[in-house]
Amino acid sequence: MPYRAPTDACAYMPHMEAIDSSVMDEILEAEKGFDPSSYTSADVLRAISKDRLDPYDFGALLSPAAAPYLETMAEKAQRLTREHFGNTVCMFTPIYCSNYCDNRCVYCGFNHDNVIKRARLTPEEVEVEMSNIASTGLTDILILTGESRTYSDPEYIAMCIRTAKKHFSSIGLEVYPLNSDEYGYMHECGADYVTVFQETYDPVRYEQLHKGGAKRIFSYRINAQERALMGGMRGVAFGALLGLREDWRKDAFSCGMHGYLLQRKYPWAEISYSLPRLRPCSSHKEDDTSVGERDLLQVAMAYRLFMPFAGETISTREVPRFRDGIVNICATKISAGTSVRIGGHSDVKDQGDGQFDLSDTRGVDEVRETLKRMGLQPVFNDYVRSDR
Repeated sequence: MPYRAPTDACAYMPHMEAIDSSVMDEILEAEKGFDPSSYTSADVLRAISKDRLDPYDFGALLSPAAAPYLETMAEKAQRLTREHFGNTVCMFTPIYCSNYCDNRCVYCGFNHDNVIKRARLTPEEVEVEMSNIASTGLTDILILTGESRTYSDPEYIAMCIRTAKKHFSSIGLEVYPLNSDEYGYMHECGADYVTVFQETYDPVRYEQLHKGGAKRIFSYRINAQERALMGGMRGVAFGALLGLREDWRKDAFSCGMHGYLLQRKYPWAEISYSLPRLRPCSSHKEDDTSVGERDLLQVAMAYRLFMPFAGETISTREVPRFRDGIVNICATKISAGTSVRIGGHSDVKDQGDGQFDLSDTRGVDEVRETLKRMGLQPVFNDYVRSDR
């Protein structure tokens, strides 16, 4: 019998699409069988030596038993990254268009109950912001909003995409989960890929952290990437916010499995992983130390050995030293010139507060030159739409 856990804090809302998919159950079933303490050094060495890893091997690389072998993992991770991506590192920047949010996530700066400066860019301000970003030479942009269908309805998001299409060749979305037909509409407007953070894959912990809003519905969120692929998106990204759960290894394992299962189901899809860990924000000012840099590096290298073709994005939540090091091993995408404020790329009069605190404030030119000094090739454009 498939493992079934409580996966919803409340019923689906009227606008939410339910799809026929077993992926969620497969993820939860796989995690149920993952015991990080059960692995031995022999399991880890066997996983490192294999050309093609199965989920058990992936679990070995995330386990405490792998800690003495991080250097060996790094050597193989770097080799696989060079084989599949060359020495290129894709550069992009996010644009935060609105920070209005209906959710009450206890760890997030955009939490509906937080007293912060709220703002939403007008169409004219979106144009100015995107024009300023494009002037840096970047051609890859990620559009973000708070999760509010009132303040950032699908048509508003579509407007942002159409504006971005005038300036950028690759357009990503990190907005609230949509239905497959809505993702299809966003794809028609010009969006290429979708990022959704599940935050944590533990349904019980998930309910504790998400006190209100549509985000409380675990299963609707976990199926977002599949709906995006059903809607025609070429790529999807996955992320667990490590540190939300006592055992971060289990969230890393489930996140890896999420991408793995969808890759098997949709073999044409471009799969990538984001690498965030809990950092200070207006809701969470303490600098969480439950997931250290070595832990995050272990996760990133395990992803690379398990999913050699998958992209990996390293966040500005991390300091420059760490970001520079990880792109030399396994990360393939790095943001630059980042502002998490609403209107942070221009002289918008009423800028909105950001979602979290930045640890890397370097501009595009500085990141580009750093990559070049490291012998890496900064790439501004790795995808061209046929309609441009």
